[in-house]
Amino acid sequence: MKKRQFYILFLGLLCGLPVLAQNDTINVLDEVFLTDTKLKDFSTGQQVTVLNDSILKKNGALLTSALNFNTNIYFKENGLGMVSSPSFRGTTAAQTAVLWNGININSQFNGQTDFNTLNAGGFDNISVRGGGGSVVYGTGAIGGTVHLNTNLNFSGKTKQDVFLQYGSFNTLDARYKIKTSTTKWSLSAALARNSSDNDYEWPMEERKNENGSFYNINLNIGMAYRFNEENTLKFYSEVFEGERHFSLIRPSETRTKYSNLNTRNLLEWVSEFGSFISIARLAYLDENYRYYANISSRNYTYGAAKTTIGKYDLKYATSNKIQFNAVLTNTYTDGTGSGITDNTRNIFSSALLLKHMPFKKLQYELGLRKEVTNNYESPLLFSAGLNYDLNNFYSFKINASRNFRIPTYNDLYWAGAGNPNLNPETSNQVELGNHLKYKNLKFSLTGYYNQIDDMIHWLPSENGVWRPFNEEKVETYGFEVLAKWQEQILKNHFIGASATYAYTVSEDMSSGYQLIYVPFHKTTAAFTYSFKNLSLDYQLLYNGEAFTRSDNNSRYNMDAYTVSNLGIGYDFGKKHSYKIGARVLNIFDEAYQSVENRWMPGRNFNIYLNLNF
Repeated sequence: MKKRQFYILFLGLLCGLPVLAQNDTINVLDEVFLTDTKLKDFSTGQQVTVLNDSILKKNGALLTSALNFNTNIYFKENGLGMVSSPSFRGTTAAQTAVLWNGININSQFNGQTDFNTLNAGGFDNISVRGGGGSVVYGTGAIGGTVHLNTNLNFSGKTKQDVFLQYGSFNTLDARYKIKTSTTKWSLSAALARNSSDNDYEWPMEERKNENGSFYNINLNIGMAYRFNEENTLKFYSEVFEGERHFSLIRPSETRTKYSNLNTRNLLEWVSEFGSFISIARLAYLDENYRYYANISSRNYTYGAAKTTIGKYDLKYATSNKIQFNAVLTNTYTDGTGSGITDNTRNIFSSALLLKHMPFKKLQYELGLRKEVTNNYESPLLFSAGLNYDLNNFYSFKINASRNFRIPTYNDLYWAGAGNPNLNPETSNQVELGNHLKYKNLKFSLTGYYNQIDDMIHWLPSENGVWRPFNEEKVETYGFEVLAKWQEQILKNHFIGASATYAYTVSEDMSSGYQLIYVPFHKTTAAFTYSFKNLSLDYQLLYNGEAFTRSDNNSRYNMDAYTVSNLGIGYDFGKKHSYKIGARVLNIFDEAYQSVENRWMPGRNFNIYLNLNF
């Protein structure tokens, strides 16, 4: 109780701090064409970070690397390219929602997204929003949301991008992207392939990473046709196909592999008439996986889920200062798999959103959401946010919300173990942010508190069978720092720097212990320098020690580690950008792991060629 009172006092003190940070979220997002308009319109009081295509190319093709080195999200990775689970503000992997063009794509089976099954080359930008978002985005949006965006415009221009990268462990990263349009139609297509033998040497046991090879192919297409000024039809489609051989901890283990094929399709009709904007969406998601417990056998376990989403969004703006949004959504899922009885579920939800700008320096938003289904009892969700610009340098943000995560197919329907009486996890949270912008410096300090009730936890029952129960209560709190600075020195010299820091406490309220694999400290930093056509960049990632046992036994702590990357590039293009470069990853050959007994690569290298025309 004393700790909670201290933290509430700390949040209160933040309100008066004369420090500031990044531009207002909406102003930042106005600079790009976002397919997810709700991210732009209804993030009042919350911090949104946008990673553009150039940042995504500085890290590996899989999304884990880009987010790990550029955001406050902590990742547990079972070796390079293996299963990757996020912990956002001290929450679990299933409490981070992933949105593809505004559609929630978390797995129907375990409720989470494996970030090593997402190829960064398929998207125009990745946006990260901290804090709750269930009113707008539904289940899982408790710790934060990650948004995968394909952008369309009617500029009448054609642009192509070719990116080829080859590195250690026979790793290949190939990406091709084209954007072309007229005043009537628009096309965006991206094709990416990533593969690796992944046979790096382990630093401690004098052997190589065994059975760790993988490959994946990603195709992402966006199309739009403008019938007239009032009506536009859009279509988005994505196909991801991949296979991974899961790395061994001991050579004597049986070799396994995992393959998955996910397809996503979204049809969107946008109509504007008077003060109204109508958006009708129809989405179809197909999730399939196979797991081979013995790579040499044809036997496998599997899961298949087909989800159809109908969504209608009606926005009414009484003026340029106030707008209302009504959103109706129906989600129907038909899922089956090994160990899961065939089951369907239908969820209907309605949401009402309000955004108001009483005067230029102040804006606030309110939101309500309610779901109806026969599968569980859904709580009433709410959100409220406020931005206030005190002057040109300082702004203040506050957001409060109630969010939730529904039980998954595994939780409800696993044969002989599923619990159909589970309640959704619920979360009540508040965050306060101070944001400063002074010349070329942007700085933000955000404090938050989050209490999660009815956490679903798998426990042994009376007959010894493990079953899910609503057992745990968890509180997470901490603060996040984001900073960015850039400056042009003399005529041809440019310097830029950015950094993030997160202090995170995530405790089981009954025991007072920190949750496993949640470090108290995480820091990232990046430095760039360019002179004419030559560029240098440096990245740093620090993760503090983390517990690996629920009783916080210090004998089994995961050691802190620091990883640094260094890159150099030269642009030899004149009319267009033709860039060649090389990178050294983990330049100090740090021996580290983010999951127990799952070593990551030591020092390794790659070279790349990037053509823009």
